[in-house]
Amino acid sequence: MRRPYDRWKRLLDVLGALLVLIVGAPLMALVALVVLVAHGRPVLFRHKRPGLHGELFEMVKFRTMRHPDPDRGLVTDAERLTPIGRWLRASSLDELPEFWNVLRGEMSVVGPRPHLVQYLDLYSPEQARRHDVRPGITGLAQVRGRNALEWHAKFAHDVEYVDRRSFLLDLRILLATVWVVVSRQGISAPGAATWHEFTGNPPAQSPAGEPDPAYRR
Repeated sequence: MRRPYDRWKRLLDVLGALLVLIVGAPLMALVALVVLVAHGRPVLFRHKRPGLHGELFEMVKFRTMRHPDPDRGLVTDAERLTPIGRWLRASSLDELPEFWNVLRGEMSVVGPRPHLVQYLDLYSPEQARRHDVRPGITGLAQVRGRNALEWHAKFAHDVEYVDRRSFLLDLRILLATVWVVVSRQGISAPGAATWHEFTGNPPAQSPAGEPDPAYRR
């Protein structure tokens, strides 16, 4: 359901993205040079992600990993993630190109993070409501634990944002994001270089402890 704030939110997104892209251009150029030296070409990582109403768009970020190369033992995220990449992720500088996605109307500054396309068929109907708004660069889940959260908690925060979104909540999330980035909280999931893959929701249990046949993913 659209809200009056959504129209103002889009205007604020455009103004904010323009400000970051113009003022931050020298910093982005420096980061691009560092990535080029450390990782080679391409400097940007481009990947299809679900956006508003699940429609796909191409998200852009600075590249933080080496290309897969089984001969060199570069297969998993942990093997491919470089020290420069870890620093970019910890500082969230790898996210700066996403403001171009905001300007294009594919993302918002604040909203649920866009996850992988293959997760679309794994969401419950309630979890799928996270696509009722544009995905964001930061969001409620990012300031409440980031990648350290379990998937069900992330999705619960995403849906909470959909239901509660407002200018005041966005402002609170932006202020909290500064602290999360500075303190480097929740950069990766416990026991993972980045995060654990979402493999779907467990079957609902009947009172007898057996999977509920009426459960639908």
